[in-house]
Amino acid sequence: MSGMDTFLWLIFPYICLTIFVLGHIWRYRYDKFGWTSRSSQMYESSILRWANPMFHFGILAVFLGHVMGLGIPKSWTDAIGVSDALYHFMAISVGAIAGVFTIVGLIGLLYRRRFTKAVLGATTVMDKVMYLMLSIVILGGLVNTVTGVAGEYNYREGVSVWFRSIFYFNPQPELMVGAPFSFQFHAIAAIALFAVWPFTRLVHVFTAPVGYIFRPYVLYRSRDAHEGSREHRRGWDKVDTIPKRPK
Repeated sequence: MSGMDTFLWLIFPYICLTIFVLGHIWRYRYDKFGWTSRSSQMYESSILRWANPMFHFGILAVFLGHVMGLGIPKSWTDAIGVSDALYHFMAISVGAIAGVFTIVGLIGLLYRRRFTKAVLGATTVMDKVMYLMLSIVILGGLVNTVTGVAGEYNYREGVSVWFRSIFYFNPQPELMVGAPFSFQFHAIAAIALFAVWPFTRLVHVFTAPVGYIFRPYVLYRSRDAHEGSREHRRGWDKVDTIPKRPK
């Protein structure tokens, strides 16, 4: 295994994950007001109305698929009777549908951001970097799924084991050396995205309005024309009849 392989599949993942963790801590401590999705709904809503749900539900399905594919060992699915053929059929079919939904939603969001003047004006440099890297990662994963590479290469005994070994602190970089280039490219792009994540609007993924459930109700009351308990009368009041507020 070459020095470049050691760097890509052993050192680089830990660098990116360290930036991911420390970057979020720094962002939360020093940029709480910037911890937001930077909503642009007020600028345009017709495209956002369909593109935003397609992208978010699609990416959620893609994420859950990766949790199952990378996080759950093959021995576990074998133990409950899920054959390799059934697993790959579900991964390819469901993954392709989720990927298409994600891509279509992302195209809508990119079109809206590029051709809506107000939204384009609110777009930062890090937004552009985030969208570029996110597009590369999503397209790379969709190519692996649609082209059937997943059927020729058993990533559950290669990429998945390597991915879990990083978090076990017992890395096995040699497993990625023999993986197809498309899987290697997708893995590197995804790891690099983790390093950029804390400095983009993607931080809103970790924000859940939990306090909203427990907060008290907001009470709305009508506002009287004048303070005090005197009865309200229609029409204009003379200036000298307006009661003065006690000091």
